[in-house]
Amino acid sequence: LPFGLTLASCATGGGDGGDDDATTAPTGTGDATNPFGMAENTTVDAVIFDGGYGVDYVELAGEALAGLHAGSSVKVSPSTQIATELQPRFVGGNPPDLVDNSGAGQIGFNTILDQVEDLTDLVDAPNYEGTTIRDTLYEGVLAPGTFGDKLAALNYVLTVYGVWYSGSLFEKNGWTPPTTWAEAKELGAEAKKAGKYLFVWGTEAATYYQTLAIESAIKEGGDEVRLALENLQPECWSHDAVQATFQAMKEIVDLGYVKPGGAGTQFTAAQAQWSNGQEALLYPSGSWIENEMKDQTADGFQMKGVPAFSVTSSAAMSPTALHSTAGEPFIVPSQAKSVAGGKETLRAMLSKEAATNFSRTKLAPTVVKGIVPADGFGSTALVSQTDMLDAAGDAIFTFDFVSTYGMNQEQLPIWNSFLGGKKSVADLTGELQAITDRIREDDTIEKIEVS
Repeated sequence: LPFGLTLASCATGGGDGGDDDATTAPTGTGDATNPFGMAENTTVDAVIFDGGYGVDYVELAGEALAGLHAGSSVKVSPSTQIATELQPRFVGGNPPDLVDNSGAGQIGFNTILDQVEDLTDLVDAPNYEGTTIRDTLYEGVLAPGTFGDKLAALNYVLTVYGVWYSGSLFEKNGWTPPTTWAEAKELGAEAKKAGKYLFVWGTEAATYYQTLAIESAIKEGGDEVRLALENLQPECWSHDAVQATFQAMKEIVDLGYVKPGGAGTQFTAAQAQWSNGQEALLYPSGSWIENEMKDQTADGFQMKGVPAFSVTSSAAMSPTALHSTAGEPFIVPSQAKSVAGGKETLRAMLSKEAATNFSRTKLAPTVVKGIVPADGFGSTALVSQTDMLDAAGDAIFTFDFVSTYGMNQEQLPIWNSFLGGKKSVADLTGELQAITDRIREDDTIEKIEVS
């Protein structure tokens, strides 16, 4: 969900659950040790999406909760179909105490906004180390879970988007990662001299280059570009910054700096041409790329990333401005048996120990800052992610219109053709705009205003 998402929301009640007989044990004190007044001997019912991160990190946080609250525990139930399994429980008035509402089968937030807690009291509470949670979080990470004035979800994991490269290969050749498309074109010439390509792509991931293009255009033209695209405005793909980015990419394609044949190559095979074969210098992706390619990465590769390039050195946003967003949205249903238990589990997850455990085992940053050590637990990519986040400061942005309106499948063949040199900038622009226009004019599709 995008930063600044605007949806109508209804206020919900607080307390420790919906039913009068939800618990017979005395409530807690509501002090710094138990800020939500979780009852003694509570078994927290947590349903956690069992995706790329597994569920063990919540189980370990549950152990920390049990250590602080003797007699209480967290029962973690894995799920890969959150909506299918939990919508009947919401309807029946007996939802879990905590839900990781993630994955392709997540529950639409617009359908449950009035059924989940506002988590403002969570981020205003002290963590297990005694520091106010809000003060421990990266800038902007609460926005994706905020609807109107309600913090309906706490997103736990940060995804950093960038252009990834081999630190060892660049050092060996004296290359510097680009910050503008002009520098990228110069690097493409150097790559060609070395018998390599600048970029490579695979058929299912051709739109990774669309993501890069949108990032670049937003950095070049500022927030007006983001809002035009997010809000499906007429001629949004014709914005000067978007067109300048497309033109820069077209030059690189026409110069032969993109390895041919990507439209017929499975995407992880194409990624391996970069990470294992080192046939290309750069690859745009989210920070999952290291884990995804961990078995197909050359020894000593030293994976690192840089933010998307701007078109010029006088762009609206700084070179360090970064596309990053928080994911894995956790919610606490208002009719849960123990609302306080759900919030207390999240408080345990946001402790320094739990956040450190997640980053060490999953090689991904959480929304808790200052966790990853200088050596990134041995991961150069993780170090690079935290360096990019620190350098960006509050210049962090995201966008979500592609997934909000399910555009990706239609956009894939367009980008495969463009990267293969078979479409002009005018073709690319017109076909992407046609998709946007059709969705905007379709009254059966609910529109989400982004600000």
